[in-house]
Amino acid sequence: MRLSDMIEEFIKQMLNESKAIEIKRNELASRFECAPSQINYVLSTRFGSDKGYYVESKRGGGGGIRIIRIVPDSNEYVRNLILSSIGDAVTFSAAQKIVKSLREREIITSREEKIIMAATNERTLVLLSERDRNIIRALMLKNILINII
Repeated sequence: MRLSDMIEEFIKQMLNESKAIEIKRNELASRFECAPSQINYVLSTRFGSDKGYYVESKRGGGGGIRIIRIVPDSNEYVRNLILSSIGDAVTFSAAQKIVKSLREREIITSREEKIIMAATNERTLVLLSERDRNIIRALMLKNILINII
């Protein structure tokens, strides 16, 4: 497991116990024996608002950080996701991130996640050009999500 993955899992375990947590960047960096910039990287790439988190950084005093898990209405979240993240075309990598986020938020089940990933993967759409794969994948993903909600 990569260091970034371990830090992410640690923070998510803390958030499972509480909707909001406050941590010190330097203490977390010491715990994982890494630079504080590694903590910043994990926070910016894995705990953004697009993933359902609000991160508030406090300057001074060891770099306090407050992370709040946003629990929106799932229907509204999926509608916004369809409008803002999927667009007219979506790569398989981006689709994976979207579906993983929906699963983590328990908007879709593990079974639904597997079905969506199977339907939108590169092997399923192999006969199409890359451009057409991304367009078809976006249409499929949108239609599946609309029907789930």
